[in-house]
Amino acid sequence: MAKQGKKGDKKQSYILRRVLKQLGGYKYLLLLSMFFALITVAGNLTVPILFGNIIDTLIIDISVGESIEFAYIFQTFIIIAVVVGVTALSQWLMSIINNHVTYNTVKDIREQAFAHMQELPLKYIDGHSYGDIVSRNIADVDQFADGLLLGFTQLFTGVLTIIGTLVLMFVINWIIALVVFVVTPVSLFVARFIASRTYSLFKKTSEIRGEQTAFIEEMVGNLKVVQAFNREDENAETFDEVNERLTKASLNSTFFSSLTNPCTRFVNSIVYALVALSGALTLIYPTTVMSLLPSAFTVGRLSTLLNYANQYTKPFNEISEVITELQNAIACAGRIYELIDEQPQSPDGENKLVSVNGNVCFNNVNFSYSPDKKLIEGLNIEVAAGQRIAIVGPTGCGKTTLINLLMRFYDVNGGAITVDGQNINSVTRKSLRTNYGMVLQETWLKSGTVRENIVMGKPDATDEEIIAAAKAAHSHTFIMQLKDGYDTVIGEDGGVLSQGQKQLLCITRIMLCLPPMLILDEATSSIDTRTEHRIQEAFARMMKGRTSFIVAHRLSTIKNADLILVMKDGTIIEQGTHEQLLEKEGFYYNLYNSQFAI
Repeated sequence: MAKQGKKGDKKQSYILRRVLKQLGGYKYLLLLSMFFALITVAGNLTVPILFGNIIDTLIIDISVGESIEFAYIFQTFIIIAVVVGVTALSQWLMSIINNHVTYNTVKDIREQAFAHMQELPLKYIDGHSYGDIVSRNIADVDQFADGLLLGFTQLFTGVLTIIGTLVLMFVINWIIALVVFVVTPVSLFVARFIASRTYSLFKKTSEIRGEQTAFIEEMVGNLKVVQAFNREDENAETFDEVNERLTKASLNSTFFSSLTNPCTRFVNSIVYALVALSGALTLIYPTTVMSLLPSAFTVGRLSTLLNYANQYTKPFNEISEVITELQNAIACAGRIYELIDEQPQSPDGENKLVSVNGNVCFNNVNFSYSPDKKLIEGLNIEVAAGQRIAIVGPTGCGKTTLINLLMRFYDVNGGAITVDGQNINSVTRKSLRTNYGMVLQETWLKSGTVRENIVMGKPDATDEEIIAAAKAAHSHTFIMQLKDGYDTVIGEDGGVLSQGQKQLLCITRIMLCLPPMLILDEATSSIDTRTEHRIQEAFARMMKGRTSFIVAHRLSTIKNADLILVMKDGTIIEQGTHEQLLEKEGFYYNLYNSQFAI
């Protein structure tokens, strides 16, 4: 347990140093904030002295039978009003600066996390729930912002107030100040004891919150499937279980953190009582302690001391609250930095693919998703420019893996893939992927207009080009039937469009770009037979003169391929044209005939 505690402290210290480094870009604003904090504290410390002087003036004048100096009192009240006004203004300016620093720091972290997320290898994305990644970028960053803002607002002013009030109390009456100083460590110990136990609780809460977000995201995205299989009750039970754990973790963390304020308030009340008692005894029995005091002790000074005692103890409550919030903020920041520190995808090459013909070669390629489970070994493929290559085989044989390797979504473990003789690891991913047009079985459309979704690969396309591409993909008719045609706004992932319509838009997107190489992964799987026939004709025109890789389960759609690669367990077991493979009466022959068996 002790070792785990030390590791936790080291991790917290590392995260805190990193946060401070992140704030380095705003050091001048932070210095300005500290300046206004200094003015705020100075103003708050000046007012009690002025009120003490007024009290002493009233008491002395009344005790000696003289008339009250109203002119002095009025003048002092004016000074107090000016000091309070300047203090309020400086506090307002300090808050504005702190808000600016906090939310700009959070903006920087969000941008950093999002930019890094786009550089992460697909291996990381595939291995983590989307909801957890979303939770790190949104919920954890928000929690971090709350803790950081509270820290800026209260931490520095609190420390200055403690130091200032303690110094002035020693000046006014060092005996009473010494009593306060001796009791102070008790409050610090209580705050430290509780705060040290809240970090792990807040970290656990943040992790469970990410788990819950992931589950909700998964259920919302697949609600039709859930309802189709009547899994509502089971999912509700799963959600209730996660929600129950989150509730318990939240209650535990909140309970321990909420102990800080009342515990420190109890100690601070003792401090206040001691100041009042020792001050009253000094006034009642002045002869016993007068020789120890630098000057006469008065009721006004006792009033000032009591006011300082309040000001001195109040920051301990605030700082203890800040420490608690900082524990939560540091826990959330740790999860954000874990994402940012994840190993990015391998570096880009320095060269660019230009004027691509489309000659693609797999040279002794080895690849596996995990070291203990081999998938592709010693794969050799030669594809000439303009050839149509069909890839077929049972589920899990490596068809989609080949596509991932072609697009460099994953890097090969051994061997090389070349395009026109250039190793794709030596060229930039952008130039490689620009030369591929890809239509997947799973469609992806962003929130926006139909036009914005179509021109994603060619933002400068004209209306004529967009309409021509839509007509070639047979999507123009249904687009014109939409409320605003090409300017119709569709929601996330296509909104109310059917799966087939979404697929047609994705095909239109490629029709518009017409890159030199194409990848069609079950591109017509969601389209009716009649439209599929038309799309196949359009594909035939589009693929003419372009290197094309076609992943297909319906073997009737790839009869005209120049070369069919039959895969099983990550290796190519047969290759040839449709007629050649049927003549062999091997694996492809059985696979093809099985689709027409009654």
